[in-house]
Amino acid sequence: MNSPTLIRSQLMPEGPEIRRMVDDIGKAVAGKTAEQVFFAFDHFKPFESMLSGRQVTEVAARGKAVLIFFAATDEDGPWCVYSHNQLYGKWRIGRPSVVPRTRRQLRFAIIAPKKAARLYSASDIRLVRPDELHEVDYLARLGPDPLNQNVSVDDLMAVFDDKRFRGRNLGGLLLDQGFIAGVGNYLRSEILFEARLAPKNRPRDLDASSRKRLAEAVLKLIDRTYVLKGITNDPDRAQALKEQGWSFNQRRHMVFNRESRACHECGTKIVKRMVASRRLYVCPTCQPVEG
Repeated sequence: MNSPTLIRSQLMPEGPEIRRMVDDIGKAVAGKTAEQVFFAFDHFKPFESMLSGRQVTEVAARGKAVLIFFAATDEDGPWCVYSHNQLYGKWRIGRPSVVPRTRRQLRFAIIAPKKAARLYSASDIRLVRPDELHEVDYLARLGPDPLNQNVSVDDLMAVFDDKRFRGRNLGGLLLDQGFIAGVGNYLRSEILFEARLAPKNRPRDLDASSRKRLAEAVLKLIDRTYVLKGITNDPDRAQALKEQGWSFNQRRHMVFNRESRACHECGTKIVKRMVASRRLYVCPTCQPVEG
């Protein structure tokens, strides 16, 4: 008997992990009829029978949220199930008849003909009309979302000028989902290194060249991490390190989680700092305070 696949993520997964998770959920249920829908919360119980039998038209990501859309019927309009994993939510994909062995509590499930998508432990689950998604507080606060929207360098440079952000240190600002959606702790360190910027820099401190580097680094690193399944390091370097016997975690990042190890670019020892109460890694030589 095949066991269900656990869609793995770190604590507080970042945009690329959420997008890959959504890809897997979509492969399992998108375009399929939901033969059964389950909600753990009593106030959603009446919707189980209402959504069962409908087609799942789309599975999408927005920032760190998952959106699952159900088709309209002759009697009722379309619906969307919004969920946010937060720290503890886990999706599992498996066969409809194979219930995962876990101590986690099942919160929401879609049982399709050949696959089932089950969400465990998440507490932020909502049922929303698609045209009212803008009223969900988390979605309303999100900034540009490079993985799930068409976002350009110019779009990001315009955000850098926003009065809400231009005077804040980049080290803390990059964790603000209202600034750029989908960036989390390891991407923050990697983006700043790629842009050759120290975390103390503020958008208003940067010259035009540095601002462009930062925007390009955001787009490049978010896309690379998604495509390479968690690798932020230069792909050629990561492959060379793999051939030298480096483990996935050893070759994965340029600076994140590499305290006291040599910078791949200059050989300086990587330094760990606490910024916005979370660990951040920098190369003191490659990332001067000045923009």
